Amino acid sequence: MGSGAIRRRLALGVAALTGAGLLALAAPGTAEAAASTCSGRQVKTIPFATGSLHVYKRDGYVCALTLAKNPGPQRPMSVTVQARGNRPVTDKGRYSRQAGPVTVHAGRRCVRVAGSVGSQSVRSGWILC
Repeated sequence: MGSGAIRRRLALGVAALTGAGLLALAAPGTAEAAASTCSGRQVKTIPFATGSLHVYKRDGYVCALTLAKNPGPQRPMSVTVQARGNRPVTDKGRYSRQAGPVTVHAGRRCVRVAGSVGSQSVRSGWILC
């Protein structure tokens, strides 16, 4: 496969991710109806009192989602991923089961992640360096 074909596939993937992100922003509360998992291998799980933050990595992309410990009624939830040197990307709203997934291109840069369910939250330092 030539480098042109790889670039086209990468551009198509980025366009699809951007479109999904815009749909999540345009219709709050429906993000969990979209893709519910991250692709790649799970590299970190950070548990906290009301849920857990799951981090995945694949081909320079980092994806994260926050899962509620006890799915149930909708409550405030969020997940944030930030590659060093870039702005954070966040999915925040009222969900019953999960916030996210949120994906960013990190390349070989460190990232930090954060998640919350209700009034409890967790935040990492710079990881995956």
